[in-house]
Amino acid sequence: MRKVLSLFLCLCIGIVTLHAQTYNLLIKGGHVIDPKNGINGVMDVAINADTIAKVAKSIPEKQARQVVQAKGMYVTPGLIDIHGHVFFGTEPDHYLSNGFVAVPPDGFTFRVGVTTIVDAGGAGWKSFPTFKNNVIDHSQTRVLSLLNIVGEGMRGGPYEQNTQDMDAKMTALVARGNKNYVVGIKVAHFSGPEWTPVDRAVEAGKIANIPVMIDFGGSIPPLPIEELFMKRLRPGDIYTHTYALLNGRESVVDETTKKVKPFVWEAQKRGIIFDVGYGGTSFNYSQAIPALKSGFFPNTISTDLHTGSMNGSMKDQLSVMSKFLNMGMDLPSVIKASTWTSAQAIKREELGHLSQGAVADVAVFSMREGNFGFFDKTGYKVTGKQKLECELTIRAGKVVYDLNGITDPIVLPSAPPAKH
Repeated sequence: MRKVLSLFLCLCIGIVTLHAQTYNLLIKGGHVIDPKNGINGVMDVAINADTIAKVAKSIPEKQARQVVQAKGMYVTPGLIDIHGHVFFGTEPDHYLSNGFVAVPPDGFTFRVGVTTIVDAGGAGWKSFPTFKNNVIDHSQTRVLSLLNIVGEGMRGGPYEQNTQDMDAKMTALVARGNKNYVVGIKVAHFSGPEWTPVDRAVEAGKIANIPVMIDFGGSIPPLPIEELFMKRLRPGDIYTHTYALLNGRESVVDETTKKVKPFVWEAQKRGIIFDVGYGGTSFNYSQAIPALKSGFFPNTISTDLHTGSMNGSMKDQLSVMSKFLNMGMDLPSVIKASTWTSAQAIKREELGHLSQGAVADVAVFSMREGNFGFFDKTGYKVTGKQKLECELTIRAGKVVYDLNGITDPIVLPSAPPAKH
């Protein structure tokens, strides 16, 4: 009888304990930076299922099944990279559209705190179904798309010069039919002296009510970016590769005076979004350093991730963020340009913050102290004392990356693809 009673009491205690555990996961004692909600201080973050349940000064550990001890670390919304290339595949002569140069997202996102990545123009309206079936539907990372104005997508070479394959109506039709995934229209790599790609993309953007991202330039002499900003694009459209110095493309900083051109300031005030889009050859310190010194900061920080850029000076999202941190952007601004402002740019304002009820996409970072070198494509090197390192990434409430086993208990990720 005593044994039965003891067993009954243990069972009751277990049930009471289980009910007392209100949250699936609790991130304890980290420095929370949540720009949308104006939070910048030590807080606890509680998660229930796939949702942010509570952000408060002190939440008891006993209320959670899993606890992350984040003292001395930074806790932020999951990062959003609005310019990557993840339409990977094995088709020859397909470049960044089902080809070898793009990368599978899950291998290069979670380990740097990225929970959402936007493929910037890999797929056009013709190839979007393949992209969705092969990549979007099989990724735990939230994968979104900027649909290329070229129907074939970003296949490189003559495909991207074919104005006959730039169909605004078909592009808009596919975008509107896939609103959960298509967040904008992309123009890239066109080298002719024409405005046709820009005008067709803006037309598609108007029909679908989504922004346009412009990877602009290639003609000699370059088309004027003042006309692009003030006459061709709309407020809310995105200019990527902001700090590039390339032949056939006018720069935002005058290389002689080292000053940001006056109309560039006006364009940002007008609502043009300036995106880093670092890439393999699309970032120069000779543009970025004087721009940041004068107070011209990017609205959004992104990578232009692909096999060339990740093995060059770009590396990954955190490397790019660390460069801007060491060039004088404060950490909350760097986080904002990688979370909330990026969510706003792609009109997905349910993302990029830690509001109660929001999807539980969260990143935890350490700030490494030491001597670090950050170089650009020219070999120009800037040294810095700080570098961000991802400790933990949570996607839709599940731990998908844990660098040093700071989750207690540790549960290895084995979840199916997260819902988008």
